[in-house]
Amino acid sequence: MSNIPEIWTLVDEKQERLTALSDQIWDTPELCFAEVQSAAAHVAELEAQGFRVTASCAGMPTALMGEAGSGGPIIAFLGEFDALPDLSQQAGVAKPIPLADGGKGHGCGHNLLGAGAMLAATAVKDWLATNGLPGTVRYYGCPAEEGGAAKVFMVKAGLFDDVDIALSWHPGCFADVMTRSWLANARFDFTFHGKASHAGASPHLGRSALDAVELMNVGVNYMREHMPSDARIHYAMIDGGGIAPNVVQRRAKVRYVIRASSLADLLPLIARVKAVAQGAALMTETQVSIEALSGVANLVHTASLNEVMRRNLDEIGPPQFDEADLTFAREIQATLEDTDIANTCAQYGLEPEANRPLGDILIPKGLAPASPLTVSGDISDVSWVVPTAQLFGATFAVGTQFHTWQMVAQGKSPAAHKGMVHAAKVMAATAIDLFKDRSLIEQAKADHAKRAGKARYRSPMPDDIKPPVEMSAS
Repeated sequence: MSNIPEIWTLVDEKQERLTALSDQIWDTPELCFAEVQSAAAHVAELEAQGFRVTASCAGMPTALMGEAGSGGPIIAFLGEFDALPDLSQQAGVAKPIPLADGGKGHGCGHNLLGAGAMLAATAVKDWLATNGLPGTVRYYGCPAEEGGAAKVFMVKAGLFDDVDIALSWHPGCFADVMTRSWLANARFDFTFHGKASHAGASPHLGRSALDAVELMNVGVNYMREHMPSDARIHYAMIDGGGIAPNVVQRRAKVRYVIRASSLADLLPLIARVKAVAQGAALMTETQVSIEALSGVANLVHTASLNEVMRRNLDEIGPPQFDEADLTFAREIQATLEDTDIANTCAQYGLEPEANRPLGDILIPKGLAPASPLTVSGDISDVSWVVPTAQLFGATFAVGTQFHTWQMVAQGKSPAAHKGMVHAAKVMAATAIDLFKDRSLIEQAKADHAKRAGKARYRSPMPDDIKPPVEMSAS
């Protein structure tokens, strides 16, 4: 690892520009498939750094790819930049102060994710050029992770077919290589069509689509006792049929997310939820139309590649925070429940500590989590076709939960910036090891083939589905 200090220095040289990019994305939060300003900012920075840029990838206006170098191997860094609804929040304050009622916010740290991945890619590009070595670095700007599964469409379009290794990270509370399972999931809209009538004068002539939605929700709730314990089903009312209670609702829509530990478990669960919807339509004499919006596979781990990343994490050590960072983190922790902190620590196999405001330690290798991480992500589909390794970065106060105002409030903090740069150094150093020793790549590919090759990759999305680029508008 004699080149590690060199690659760390190359990351440090570009951290100011990429930290500014992260803050710029935080300032302009945009929902899935509508990340117009964010994508444009990423394109501009890639071009400024000397990447060859391809925009509007796989039929998605906000998907992009930057490439530098030539020849093989090809190592990809995956970034994201989409935000979430109803999470507007002022930065740098430890109390909920929305910037705009009902506004958007980066409640999953994707402003950091995209900029940090680009920082690593840029440093590796510079390292290859400085040392006159062959190899290609790619940065994939992936929109719509929150509900749109853009990477799945990128996989289907063949954008990863020639990639040798994929690397990424995600903001969190501790720095650690991701070795835990992620759930497969699918997202569907169920729209019920009934018949309107006067709810007082002629209720017997109406057929309520809202009743059908309510009955579907009840039916799915009864399913929960009879499905795998690590499966998850969530729903949100998209259209309740209007605001007039004296009109029988002729149309109503509910959106479901269905999660399971594997594609093998997910597909039959989807069929059961669809059957419940058909039953609700039958009971209410309505009709139901079902639209598939997105779906992702479970994550495939490549253990040998994780080991390369882990060695580099051990080499750099934990991120370093100062007293101002710790003070703000303690203020954030004061807004959390003890269970928030305990749950976060359990996910890493740690006992909660009363005075650990930030993740300034490395998680001991092999420590078994006491609590599963029941999340999903579209990078899972990439992991089926390319050996993939990911890192959690220590960017937020210990106990901070994803998709909360506390996450948004810390998104521009100096501690978040330090955690982002730290993650970029680990990813960049991992890539350097792979470029220097191609046997590591071959080992990763062999390992990946054993793990993913036994089960054929099947996307939970139908083959004919197109990217739902109008999702945010609807």
